[in-house]
Amino acid sequence: MLFRSCTYLPETKSGLDNGSITVKGTIHWVSAAHALTAEVRLYDRLFTSENPLAEEGDFKDTINPNSLEVIPHAMVEPSLKNATLDSRYQFIRKGYFCLDKDSTADKPVFNRTVTLKDAWAKEVKKK
Repeated sequence: MLFRSCTYLPETKSGLDNGSITVKGTIHWVSAAHALTAEVRLYDRLFTSENPLAEEGDFKDTINPNSLEVIPHAMVEPSLKNATLDSRYQFIRKGYFCLDKDSTADKPVFNRTVTLKDAWAKEVKKK
């Protein structure tokens, strides 16, 4: 588990005038004591190329080995205990998720359907 150092600045609460303070980041957290444990599947692009057929060689050579990351013991908001198959949920800074049909009451499984950042835009800028 990765821990980072931070400073709490209570005078930077939302809605207060704090124009002289620049916040570098915001922490979003879930209370471990109240959280629901779930499996979270972070799906990413299947190919490492935007157009695998345009690449030389076999298109299978462009399959992304990191197209799926599984977090087996993620802690999520307890309200997700009532998640339904026909609803979608935004996990802050991670993307949009849906409940997997293989979920159980004891182990909900959420699949990422859309990320919040466009990784292709970054790759195009590098070229």
